[in-house]
Amino acid sequence: GNLEWLDKNKTSFLIMWRRPEEWGRLIYQWVSKNGFTNSVFTLYELASGDDTENEEFHGLDETMLLRALQALQQEHKAEIITLDDGRGVKFF
Repeated sequence: GNLEWLDKNKTSFLIMWRRPEEWGRLIYQWVSKNGFTNSVFTLYELASGDDTENEEFHGLDETMLLRALQALQQEHKAEIITLDDGRGVKFF
């Protein structure tokens, strides 16, 4: 369940430690626990910032981070936004 084919010919794949939905849950638990609902973060702040240094998602690849945030967006817990210097996310 943690392997995903990246092409139709099945020549390359991605092995995931956790599914995007699981990463999303971890991120949202951190947001809720620290009172960051209604806050905006850059993707850099989430993956590499000082506030997330001791969290499991610290250092998460940007592609997987985006997929986790997209899962949260589908649950109406977050919205991915475009900022002047890149992408960010607002949590609800």
